[in-house]
Amino acid sequence: MSKRAYNFNAGPAALPLAVLERAQAEFVDFKGTGMSIMEMSHRGKVYEEVHNEAASRLLNLLGNPGGYKVLFLQGGATTQFAMLPMNLLTEGKKAGYVKTGSWANKAIKEAKLIGETFVAASSEEDKYMSIPDLGNLVLPENTAYLHVTSNETIEGTQFQSFPDTGSVPLVADMSSDILCRPFDLTQFGLIYAGAQKNLGPSGVTVVIAREELLQNSPAHLPSYFRYDTHAENNSLYNTPPSFGIYMVNEVLKWIEEQGALEGIEAKNREKANLLYQAIDNSGGFYRGAAKASDRSLMNVTFRLTSEELEKQFIKQSEQEGFVGLKGHRSVGGLRASIYNAVPYDSVKALVDFMGEFQKANG
Repeated sequence: MSKRAYNFNAGPAALPLAVLERAQAEFVDFKGTGMSIMEMSHRGKVYEEVHNEAASRLLNLLGNPGGYKVLFLQGGATTQFAMLPMNLLTEGKKAGYVKTGSWANKAIKEAKLIGETFVAASSEEDKYMSIPDLGNLVLPENTAYLHVTSNETIEGTQFQSFPDTGSVPLVADMSSDILCRPFDLTQFGLIYAGAQKNLGPSGVTVVIAREELLQNSPAHLPSYFRYDTHAENNSLYNTPPSFGIYMVNEVLKWIEEQGALEGIEAKNREKANLLYQAIDNSGGFYRGAAKASDRSLMNVTFRLTSEELEKQFIKQSEQEGFVGLKGHRSVGGLRASIYNAVPYDSVKALVDFMGEFQKANG
């Protein structure tokens, strides 16, 4: 097999090699059916088993608390920016948002089109390079939900713990860090995530919510945009992204094989520590972008002493087989996305490259 790239893409991102190889082996003939999983009816028994298994496996990894349901939807997390307020931001209520960066801002922009919103806390003053303190959060009684973005992919910040919102449902966009560590699902009313960073290929979006939040969607909504439509139809109201859901199930199996979320977290911390230490111990040649206490386990953002040097770093790293290290166009700099499936060896190779680059240019 040809050499695999050192893939630090922000999404679509690295998938576990073992999963890709398993999918390859089953691609043409799934379990002796003479068909690929992509070719079979989503109403058939064979596909439905995979579909249900993926949902139960996901809840299982999160400790299987009662009263939660998994939906497999389409349209990415971006559609959820609108679908969430369409379903939960009802007449007389307002939605609270924590403003932590690019993705939180997109979610707020969509919610404002649907109903009344307010910013409960913000780190805008800090150019979104930190997470605001939510320790003394007071929410109005008519708050429909409080929305947080658990990990800001672009800025490289991550919530280290989540606020207690009492009777107000806590909602999280977890697209870029879902299943990177254990968390208490019962703290949340609803979480959602595009699959293409930690769960599988692009095309599937996962929503996990308390069952009561998936009932009684407003009657004026078109069928597809109602949570209750999908909850009542086991996410089979229309043709689901069946191959993507199959891949999610395989990625979840792989996570179980890594020692579930505890095992994955240990691996992720090891990778992140290696990279952050290389940045912090470079004598200022490399500079971490995010506040140290709010740094992301998934997206490591850093700068060099000049933009010229950053351009040179990107060019040379690409020549050495590193992919995706250029920072997002909105913030510049450099970013290494080290999701669950990025192997330790890739991070080690990057750290070695950074050392060589500093020697040559420091």
